[in-house]
Amino acid sequence: MKQENSVIRLANGLKHQARKRFGQNFLHDQQMIEKIVKAISPSQENHIVEIGPGHGALTKPLFESGADLDCIEIDKDLAKFIDNQFANQPNVRVHQSDILKFDLNILSDKDRTLRIVGNLPYNISTPVVFHLLKNHELIDDMTFMLQLEVIQRMASSVGQKNYGRLSLMTQYYCQVEHLFNVPSSSFTPKPKVVSAIVRLTPHQKFPVKVRDPKCLHVVIRTAFNQRRKTLKNSLKAIMPPIALEKLPIDTSLRPESLSLKDYAVISDAISS
Repeated sequence: MKQENSVIRLANGLKHQARKRFGQNFLHDQQMIEKIVKAISPSQENHIVEIGPGHGALTKPLFESGADLDCIEIDKDLAKFIDNQFANQPNVRVHQSDILKFDLNILSDKDRTLRIVGNLPYNISTPVVFHLLKNHELIDDMTFMLQLEVIQRMASSVGQKNYGRLSLMTQYYCQVEHLFNVPSSSFTPKPKVVSAIVRLTPHQKFPVKVRDPKCLHVVIRTAFNQRRKTLKNSLKAIMPPIALEKLPIDTSLRPESLSLKDYAVISDAISS
């Protein structure tokens, strides 16, 4: 994502240069901040994990709710800034870490106890979501600022242009709610794409049953890696032609024509 260079003045008077390599776009619109916090609806009973707190636009109201708060920030300067801002506050902990390498298990070992929030860098938003879903059982819900196009892909249905691997795997694990859009003017620097807020709520009961979710992921990834090909051609790398012929599915179709249930059937045939 191309963006303007910009210097942000932090609360302590220090200046911070937005770093392109971290995909930094800082939220400054107070009305939008309040709208996002209202959508999250934090409370003192919550254990919230904020990814990329930046200069603390959301961190402060999350803290004021009384929630138990863990902040994960890859930028060492901003991690230090947030740590100083909330020094001596026992309910706020700052982890200077890459979320893609962070293990949620160190924060909780109980199901559905973590609420994840964050303005995710657009260039790694999909890998971050997939990484978090590895520990879906720990998560109550996730509220993210993402590129609108990514959210549209998450929520897409069979046959739609944006339907694909992200749609299927996100919907396998979560209910997807596109809450509202966020204008570029709400950020410094202004991003070149439209942003939006999404809520992902892990299912208590999966919409389909599969023997091996990892196998399901492999099947979907293999199919959509060659989405212009028919299934009988794209899946032959992981399934013998004779087995493909036995499937109760029309393998002359392309990947975007199959539902999550259809992919579950293929996955179970392979993992059986």
